[in-house]
Amino acid sequence: MTMTDSAKTGGDASNDNDETERMRTEIERIFTRIMNQYSVSDDEGPLTDEVEAYLTRQPHLNVRRHGDTVVASTDLGRNHRVILAGHLDTVPVIDNFPPRWLEPGDPLIREDIAQAFPGERVMWGRGATDMKASDAVMLYLAAKLTNPKYDVTFVFYDHEEVAAEKNGLRKVVEHHPDWIRGDFAVIGEPTDCGIEGGCNGTIRFDVITHGVAAHSARAWMGSNAIHKAAAILNALNDYTPQDVTVDGLTYREGVNATLISGGKGTNVIPDECRVHVNYRFAPDKTIAQAKALMMGEDAGAQLGNGEHVATGGMFAGFGIEMKDESPSARPGMDDPLAASLAALVKNRTGRDPQAKLGWTDVARFAQLGVPAVNLGAGSPLLAHKHDEQVAASELTRMASILLEWLA
Repeated sequence: MTMTDSAKTGGDASNDNDETERMRTEIERIFTRIMNQYSVSDDEGPLTDEVEAYLTRQPHLNVRRHGDTVVASTDLGRNHRVILAGHLDTVPVIDNFPPRWLEPGDPLIREDIAQAFPGERVMWGRGATDMKASDAVMLYLAAKLTNPKYDVTFVFYDHEEVAAEKNGLRKVVEHHPDWIRGDFAVIGEPTDCGIEGGCNGTIRFDVITHGVAAHSARAWMGSNAIHKAAAILNALNDYTPQDVTVDGLTYREGVNATLISGGKGTNVIPDECRVHVNYRFAPDKTIAQAKALMMGEDAGAQLGNGEHVATGGMFAGFGIEMKDESPSARPGMDDPLAASLAALVKNRTGRDPQAKLGWTDVARFAQLGVPAVNLGAGSPLLAHKHDEQVAASELTRMASILLEWLA
C-alpha cells in the first residue's frame, strides 16, 4: 500500500467547496497511511522509505536522502527559499497503536476536543499531534505546490524525540549543509495552527554526591550519599520558575529533577547518588550562560568529559556530569517572511504569535542564521499523551494557511 499522490493544480489554492473536499480527502488519506506506519525513534526506516518513494514520484522535486532523513526541493529560481520541516519519529507507544479514526460521539474523543470541534472525526493514536498531522499536510503540499511563490524545501527527518546527537536534521546540516539553505523555515510542531516563535534551550546533567560505603548496621562507619542529596532537592524546591520576555514574547524557564539514582544494596550505605536535572532556559541565554547559572562559569563540564565540580551557580560544590544540551532560539518575528506569515495566521485564526516553551529544531535553524517559527496542526498540550488525538479540520486549516501563503 502506498500514499496516493495529490492532483497537480499549479499551486493555485481554490476556496471552492469541491477543491476543499478534494484537499480534505487527500490529506486524510496520507495522514491515515503514515499514522499506520509504526515509527518510534530508531524504527523510522520503513516510514522514511515510503515518504521517499512518494516524493520521488513528484517530477517537480529534487529528492535526496541521508540516513533516514529525506529532503525534497523545488528549483525554480525564486528570490527566496522557504523550508518546511517535520520529524517522522514518535515517542514510545503507550497502548495507543495502532491508531484509528474516531467518529463523533466516540468515548475516546477527549471532552476538550469534542467541544472545540463538535461533530468532527478525530484521529487517535501515537504521533497524531506530534507530529504526523503536520507531516501529512507537508507531504500534500509537496505534491500540490508545483508553481509556488517561493522555492520550497521539504525536510522529513528522524530521531527528533531522542538525544540531540541522533537528530537526523543535525546530521544533514553537518554532512550536506547546502541541502538546508534557505531564508525562512517553518517547523510543523503542534501549535493549534498558530505561530509559536523561538524556543527555550535545554541542558540536562547529573548532580552528584559522594559518600563512603558501609554496612547499614554500622552506618557511622560510612557516609550516606543519598542523604547528602537532600541539599540538591532543597535547592530545586526553592527555585521559582522565571518568566523572561524576549522580542515581545514571554518564555517560562524551569529547573527540575527528572531522575534520581543511588545505592548498591538494601543493607549498604550508598557511596554515590545522582540527581538528573533539566534546565529549560529562555532564548536570552546561550548554553554557556545557562551552564554558568547552574554550575559556575569555569566548571569545565562538557558532554562526554565526565564529572567536574561545580564552581558556582545553583549547584556549587556538587559534582556535575553533562548529559545533553541544545541551544535556545530567539523568535525572529521581525523577519519579513515571518511577519507576512504571522499576519496571515492572525487573519485566519485571530491569534498573535506566542512563545514556544519547549525545545524544537527552530534552534537548529537559528544556528544556521535561518529565521524559523513553529506552526502545526493539533494541540501541543496533547503531544506525548496516551490519548494523543487531532480533529480532521486542523489538517485542512494548516494546509489552507500555507497554501495561501506559498501559492
